[in-house]
Amino acid sequence: MKKTLRRTAVVAGAAAAAFGLTAGTASAVPSTVWTVTPSGSYTATNSGNIVLTATIPMTCTVSGASGSMGSATGNPATVATISAINFGTSASPCTSVLGTVTTVAVTPWTVVAQDYTASTGVTKGYVGNVTANVTAGACKFTVTGKASATYTNSTGILAVNSVAGDLAVSSSPAPVNCGTVVTTATRPIFKGNYAIKASNGTIPKIVGSNP
Repeated sequence: MKKTLRRTAVVAGAAAAAFGLTAGTASAVPSTVWTVTPSGSYTATNSGNIVLTATIPMTCTVSGASGSMGSATGNPATVATISAINFGTSASPCTSVLGTVTTVAVTPWTVVAQDYTASTGVTKGYVGNVTANVTAGACKFTVTGKASATYTNSTGILAVNSVAGDLAVSSSPAPVNCGTVVTTATRPIFKGNYAIKASNGTIPKIVGSNP
């Protein structure tokens, strides 16, 4: 009888501990106050290739952006806007198997924060309000949606790493001269790293908290 009681106590204790761990994890409170320093204007320059894959990869060796950033409240919260972004130049155009790629962004885009890890200084979120008109050879289509991303305080790198379903090919306007290569069923993937610098030349910091 005593052995049975001891076993019951052990099982009950383990169950309680497991429940406590689960409850603690589930009750983690997301950041609602986002402090961006310094605030104001910024520039972004690609670090490595920028690749948009819509069935076929379209690669840019040159890309840059600019906009403004600032502290915000809420979750999710917009901590920066992208007022201008370019892909490729006349000297270094973006390329694909269909030919030279021209991408015209319809801005503003947004940089949205959702989760912050203090131990690593990494903010998870996404680049939102994405609309871009893409021409690859004779094929023309429009990409819309968002792109998952992270920002690391120590490096100043905004790493765009979208997943299938983040972005879509618009049906209005629908793709033109793309055949079956790019259709409205295509789910583009946008990947690449951007080095961010504030107007004073420093690396911006994004810190999330929940006072």
